Amino acid sequence: MEMNLDLGLEAVDRITEEQLKKNVLFTTLEDVLAWARSNSTWPLTFGLACCAIEMMATSGSHFDADRFGIFFRNSPRQADVMIVSGTVTKKMAPLLRRLYDQMAEPRWVIAMGSCATAGGPYVRSYSVVKGVDQIVPVDVYIPGCPPSPVALIYGFQKLRAKIRYEARARKRVMAHGG
Repeated sequence: MEMNLDLGLEAVDRITEEQLKKNVLFTTLEDVLAWARSNSTWPLTFGLACCAIEMMATSGSHFDADRFGIFFRNSPRQADVMIVSGTVTKKMAPLLRRLYDQMAEPRWVIAMGSCATAGGPYVRSYSVVKGVDQIVPVDVYIPGCPPSPVALIYGFQKLRAKIRYEARARKRVMAHGG
């Protein structure tokens, strides 16, 4: 009788171990936070020129950025990604920096279009900033004049990969005493 009971307990242990392997996930808090941050980006709607039309089309029903976890916000205090879409003038630069400073940490910047990345066709003008990276640090550059909504979605995918990579790299540095 005892022998049959032991075989029954071994079978239960084996089934329990299989269920644990299938249903339990072991990870770190940093990985969960990186996953959550990368899959729920809230960009600030900051359109300056023609690229803003393409940014608006991205959130429309045809491209539906919501399905990627991209929810456009109107307040810098609720946003974690700034999309600079269009020509940045020297008069607009301090306001852009103020909005960037009002965003919560961690925050990221996407430069959308040739005007935001390098000044575009207005690069020789006295009033145009020669790239938004002179005002705020840029994480992802999206080329084009204007770039398509598909290019913006691809830029968000690159930003997601960067967020996850930075979380892993930070964890590695911390583990090695950095």
